[in-house]
Amino acid sequence: MNRLQVSAGRYLPGLLASVVVAIAARSLASQYGAPVMLFALLLGMAMNFLSTDGPCKPGIDLAARGVLRLGVALLGTRITLEQIASLGWHPVLLVVVSVVLTIAVSMLVARAMGFNVLFGLLSGGATAICGASAALALAAALPAHPGKERATLFTVIGVSALSTAAMIIYPVITRALGLDPIDAGVFIGGTIHDVAQVVGAGYSLSHEVGDTATVVKLIRVAMLLPVIIVAVMITRARGGHQSGERPPLLPWFAVAFLGLAVLGSLGAITPPLQAFGSSLSTWCLVTAIGALGMKIQLRELATVGIRPVLLMLGQTVFLAALVLLLLWLGN
Repeated sequence: MNRLQVSAGRYLPGLLASVVVAIAARSLASQYGAPVMLFALLLGMAMNFLSTDGPCKPGIDLAARGVLRLGVALLGTRITLEQIASLGWHPVLLVVVSVVLTIAVSMLVARAMGFNVLFGLLSGGATAICGASAALALAAALPAHPGKERATLFTVIGVSALSTAAMIIYPVITRALGLDPIDAGVFIGGTIHDVAQVVGAGYSLSHEVGDTATVVKLIRVAMLLPVIIVAVMITRARGGHQSGERPPLLPWFAVAFLGLAVLGSLGAITPPLQAFGSSLSTWCLVTAIGALGMKIQLRELATVGIRPVLLMLGQTVFLAALVLLLLWLGN
């Protein structure tokens, strides 16, 4: 038996277990209309006995790291410069300002509340950029520290729940404020955490609102790259990961993310390939969050208390108020 077969035999059980969780989560999400990441997380947590020392552990660890990074890299297939340019400079500036301020304020407030400042970066980035996907991407770039996996999973749960609530509440807000279709799309796309909920809320109002919201959301996804670079710089400043190695300033998944976005902008990636890359990215991220769920114990999440909940709720409200303020100033 050669080395490749030995490696495959070592990782296959855990990878298959993670994929099974992803398939079950996608099925449940399509049936009940709930966030697929949340289902993957809960199903993974129900199978956490697999992550203890045993045949599944190596593959689960690989899914939580390697498959996660592949999913983040493939997010680049969703973005083209043409999509960003089609809305003009104001929505781009609005997104940049709102993302930077939300993350900065989150880090300051997290520190004031007695949390590790990295939790502020993780939860603030998830709120400001693209929900669970951003939480997983930032977790992959941040240094290892006690409670990191628990913080990541709590962030995924929080943004998934808040994103679902926002999908219901924010269309009502846009109608109450009398926002025109473009401003409504910018508000929906600039505030709701996850892409699926942005699409659901936007197109529930009108096709024009949905199109605008989707493009604005993709601009937020594009902000993932510079935020990952900042996270890696923090990791390097703190001496790297537990291995003692200083990670590269641009990890491979960030380089791949940028490369795919550039190729898509140049027309080198056909629409069918873009659709395939986006779908594969989702599968990878759902598989990874299922694996992360297997690595956590429910009793550990139960100890987080009310303060992290208040922090994430405050981040969500701050982002919504900030985007409305920037829309008002721009009109």
